[in-house]
Amino acid sequence: MSQSLTAPAAVDSPMELDLYEVRRTIHPRAVHGWFASWRITLVVLTQLAFYGTVWLTWNGRQAVLFDLAARKFYIFGMVFWPQDFIFLTALLVISALALFLFTAVAGRLWCGYACPQTVYTEIFMWIEHSIEGDRVQRIRLDRNRLDLEKLFKKTFKHLVWIAFALWTGFTFVGYFSPIRELMMEFLQTRLGPWETFWILFYGFATYGNAGWMRDQVCKHMCPYARFQSVMFDSDTLVITYDAQRGEPRGSRSKAADFNAAGLGACVDCGICVQACPTGIDIRHGLQYECIGCAACIDGCDQVMDKMGYRRGLIRYTTENAVQGKYGDRDIPRHVLRPRTLIYSAILLTVVGAFLSLLYLRVPLKVDVIRDRATLVRELNDGRLENVYRLQIMNTTEQAHQFTVTASGIEGLELVAVQPVTVAAASAIVLPVALRVDPTKTSAGSHPVHFYVEDNADARVKADEKSVFYVR
Repeated sequence: MSQSLTAPAAVDSPMELDLYEVRRTIHPRAVHGWFASWRITLVVLTQLAFYGTVWLTWNGRQAVLFDLAARKFYIFGMVFWPQDFIFLTALLVISALALFLFTAVAGRLWCGYACPQTVYTEIFMWIEHSIEGDRVQRIRLDRNRLDLEKLFKKTFKHLVWIAFALWTGFTFVGYFSPIRELMMEFLQTRLGPWETFWILFYGFATYGNAGWMRDQVCKHMCPYARFQSVMFDSDTLVITYDAQRGEPRGSRSKAADFNAAGLGACVDCGICVQACPTGIDIRHGLQYECIGCAACIDGCDQVMDKMGYRRGLIRYTTENAVQGKYGDRDIPRHVLRPRTLIYSAILLTVVGAFLSLLYLRVPLKVDVIRDRATLVRELNDGRLENVYRLQIMNTTEQAHQFTVTASGIEGLELVAVQPVTVAAASAIVLPVALRVDPTKTSAGSHPVHFYVEDNADARVKADEKSVFYVR
């Protein structure tokens, strides 16, 4: 999309200006170094966790399973119910606070090393590199006319991409539908419509985002790129090109004295740009498109080593350090500053509260529901009766027996089947009646308490409040 604008400098010579840049295909150069090793390690660890955890078993069932139909979430030895939503909330708060802290300390660490978009793009680029070759070979292949070799390589690459994306979608669905049953249904071509839809949907999203869109997701779709700057300050570690040391840049031989020639340390090789997965030039300063992967650092260090120069022309440093307000050796002590200390304190508090709640979590939940059809009824002996339903949930993976009692009114009698057996990770609805002599209490509503206690472990108990109506 473009519009023609007339250039005032040339009277009869209109100039056409592109208002929207046509997307360039980026072929990142493979680099090696400390940060590249970290990226590879995290890709391997995250994918081992994602693809492997779903196949683990625990107590005869899938170790991690989010059974939405049954409204039960199994995480190894723990079973969570919708009533445990507070734990999910705490996890989201912890994740957000951790993101704030890591960003304040060292920029977009999440984006560069652990974000699913980064991880899957890295995997898809490995596949592309294995089939089509290195950066130069891929560029040449794209420029060549369509022949048998190009058709074969492109087709094979996309088939591998699609197969990997579908396996990713299958694994994702396996966390919500038992994966072994899902595999048998797939082999017997009996997959349900919803399972099929979500496998295809997640597979298509993986294939599209990691195979085709890549840098466009990070630059235009991810909101984090837009608001990350508010988390930075002058003491945040960011990937920085040392212009004072590198400029003026220029090519030279390895044996040349670049200082005598009036040149900086930058040889203007462009490897930092070629290695960047979003195609930016870090020498122009920090840009919102930078995902913090540090590939440019590894690429530049390789060149510095070949030239015999000191490393660190592109490095993690802070704005204040670059401006000479303190040396590189003083950077670590500036990590502990008010912002990071506050984030750390809040994060540790929330994590401590989360772990405490998890440790003190009682594996018994009780809900009391009144019978609203008849608030109160009179029995033949003159006593008044209120009817309730107790939903008793056993969140452990062993069956338990419980005893139900009630208190709150003098002479209160509870009528229910006792003891109550609740199977592992199950819930039952127990009809309960409370009866009272009207001569021993006044008219109106009176608070009552239901107590449910484990017969084998007195520590496992619940106390729920309700009301008893007297007319």
